[in-house]
Amino acid sequence: MDREILRLAVPALGALVAEPLFLLADSAMIGHLGAVPLAGLGIASAVLQTIIGLMIFLAYSTTPTVARLLGAGDTRSAVSAGVSSTWLALGLGLVLAVAGWVSAPALVAAFGAAPDVAVAASAYLTVSMLGLPAMLIVFAATGLLRGLQDTRTPLLVAGVGFAANVALNFVFIYGLGLGIVGSAVGTVVAQWGMVAVYAAVVIRHTRRAGASLLPHRAGLLHTAGSGGWLFVRTASLRAAMVLAVAVATRLGSPELAAFQVAMTVFGTLAFALDALAIAAQALIGRALGASRLDEVRAVLRRCLQWGVLAGLTLGLVTVALSPVAARAFTNDPSVVALLPIALVIVGIGVPLGGYVFVLDGVLIGAGDARYLAWTGVLNVAVFVPLAIAVAVWSPGGVIGLAWLTAAFALGYIGARAVTLGLRSRGSRWMVAGARR
Repeated sequence: MDREILRLAVPALGALVAEPLFLLADSAMIGHLGAVPLAGLGIASAVLQTIIGLMIFLAYSTTPTVARLLGAGDTRSAVSAGVSSTWLALGLGLVLAVAGWVSAPALVAAFGAAPDVAVAASAYLTVSMLGLPAMLIVFAATGLLRGLQDTRTPLLVAGVGFAANVALNFVFIYGLGLGIVGSAVGTVVAQWGMVAVYAAVVIRHTRRAGASLLPHRAGLLHTAGSGGWLFVRTASLRAAMVLAVAVATRLGSPELAAFQVAMTVFGTLAFALDALAIAAQALIGRALGASRLDEVRAVLRRCLQWGVLAGLTLGLVTVALSPVAARAFTNDPSVVALLPIALVIVGIGVPLGGYVFVLDGVLIGAGDARYLAWTGVLNVAVFVPLAIAVAVWSPGGVIGLAWLTAAFALGYIGARAVTLGLRSRGSRWMVAGARR
């Protein structure tokens, strides 16, 4: 079981970390331009990651569908389901890119940031919309490969894409003097390069399986149906994050910039731990497709053990580096002074996150999207009064940022731990067969 988990989780780790590393690279390079561009990146990233995050169902609904069909012995249908998801991703991406391009200034204005911060955020967000279809295609294609029990190819694509992104950002930001806009341009170019590679990989799989490159109505409807509940689940996650960013904006520009860094670190650690969740998705989907329920329980138990242990390790590293990590992201003294305590709180919450992210992956792999949707709404309801309390009573500065970080990393994630833990103890989520 350990070999099976690590065979999928270790390559998935690199692929998952690549996305937040895009943001880490942006944060580090833009942070050295000053607090205003970094704060602008915080708002733009909140909007962009909300849009992209809401579409993550393209990967999360594709992986278990493909894995179940693979476990049932129907490789052709498995590949066809992934191809249909990729076409759906392209269509949704084009629509959202046009809408986002037009509405970018209004979306930024909703945060009520200072005028100079709003200008920087709007510029970054507008250009980034050009890469939105590419990111959604990458999600769907990655979901197909994960369902086929292949996490090595996404690792290779993500690694090359990240290296290209860093190099391009450096050239556009500093070499051409484009500032925060240059960072967005570099990321967009890297994203479309990743799509080109995935297109070649998907074509190869369709030829091997004898599947069509055209979308199937049944596949589109299935992805849309199962993805609808996952959309609600993801919407609740993003609502919590947007609310947290809005509260940070009220605290002030330095607090917003520092919160952007703290949440980028948290997101990077979360994606690292999500490698185990991805392994759980693929293994549980395949086991349920083959009706091997004992294996399902074994995967659940072992992935949880790995998740908590990895969370403890990453949390200790984060706490240890908190006094010196701030200067890696910015040289603004007001932001540097705010970060250490917030990073300590992030580190304390990481083991709890390991438990939550693994259980989330297990239930996604089982197709238990309806439960995840409803409890996602409940979790946000728990977080809302915590965020409001920080906005109303917090004095700002180090204390205010610390309370906000704790409300999210401990309060919100703790609520998710309760709802996911209760579900995993039962058996209603374990439905065997090629289709749930």
